[in-house]
This record gives sequence, structure tokens and C-alpha cells, in this order.
Amino acid sequence: MKLIWCPETASKSYIDTVKSCESIQESSVAEMISGMAGGWKPQFIVETWCHGGVISTSVGLSIASRHTSARHVCIVPDELSRSEYTEAMQKVLGDLASTPLPEIIVGEPEEVMNGLVGVDFMVVDCRRKDFFKTLKFANLSQRGAVLICKNVNSRSNFGVFRWRNVLNCSSRVVRTAYLPMGKGVDMAHVATSKSCSSTKTSPSRWIRHVDHQSGEEYIIRR
Repeated sequence: MKLIWCPETASKSYIDTVKSCESIQESSVAEMISGMAGGWKPQFIVETWCHGGVISTSVGLSIASRHTSARHVCIVPDELSRSEYTEAMQKVLGDLASTPLPEIIVGEPEEVMNGLVGVDFMVVDCRRKDFFKTLKFANLSQRGAVLICKNVNSRSNFGVFRWRNVLNCSSRVVRTAYLPMGKGVDMAHVATSKSCSSTKTSPSRWIRHVDHQSGEEYIIRR
């Protein structure tokens, strides 16, 4: 199986997000991401959020998860962020009884991502210094995944960033794109292989060869 684009759910997610985020800052980014999440019909959506972050993307992803019946998890760094996030989401989604709040998990990427298996749509906030660790430790779906970095212009090492450098060895970058929306959005569509071992080169070995005509002996490394 692989990710397949569905225009119908993309349109529904986009339109519902437009209606819900009319008065929210940076709603255009949320609408685009929600439409993408709806279109790809993921089964497991993961995002990161931190204190002071814009809530519109989370609203859009919650709406998309409702249309696609996907599991939606938000990772926050501490209890203060959890409290602020919950309050902000309840304020916006209060009138949308059919749109549930995402699961909220507090913790470091290395610990949290280890327990989240089969992620096929992820949005990370580059304002968090550990955003690359979230990508590195992600257990992606065998169907592949769509990965999105938002607020990339706040990233001091943006020029050094490469998708291939932050993904684990079982992920292969299919295509990437950068959009100058909001504070910058960087996206990648990745495929996954069965294991990291398939990408490793075979260890070299020494082979002894004797030339029967000259009698000379050669040691060849292969």
C-alpha cells in the first residue's frame, strides 16, 4: 500500500478549516496543511507544539482527522504547554462537537516517538530546538509519509538543513517543496524501506589470488 490522494476529503478539510480559522493568525498555513492531511487520508497524524505557538494548524489537523478517521497526537514539551494548548483548542473547537481534541503527550522526542508507530503525516514546529530529533526518531508508516516543517524561517541553521540528514536510514526522500507561506513551510514526501540493513554496504574482504603462469601471488580487497 501507499499514500493515495483523495480530492474529496482534501476539499472538505480545507473548507471546514477556513470556516473555523477565519479570525486566527496564519490561517492560510493551517488551511493548506489541513487540505493536504485530508487529501492524503493518513491513518496517524502527529504534530509538535510549544508555549506561545499559533493554534490554527492544530485546528486544521483536528478537522482533517475527523474527515479521515485518523488518530491525531500532539507532542508538547511541558505541562505549561499542555495547559495552554488545551485551553486554546477548546476555545476554538468548542462549537464543533464533532471535532475531538487530539491526544496530548508531554515528553522528549526520543522517548515519545518510540511509542508512536506508523506515523504517515507529521507537522513539526521549527521554533522548537529539538524539531530535527522528532523527525529522526519518527517511526513512519510502511505506506510512506508526508512530513512538514513550519516556521522554517525562524531556524538559524536553515541553510544547513537537509531532509536526508534528519531522517533515519529506513526513509527515502521522494520529493520536497518549500512554500513561502506564513513564516515558511518545508515539506517532504518520503517512502520507507523494510529495514536499514538493506541500505548498508557489504563489509570488504581480502581475496588471495595466484597467477598460475607467473607464479606470483596477489592479495585483492573486494
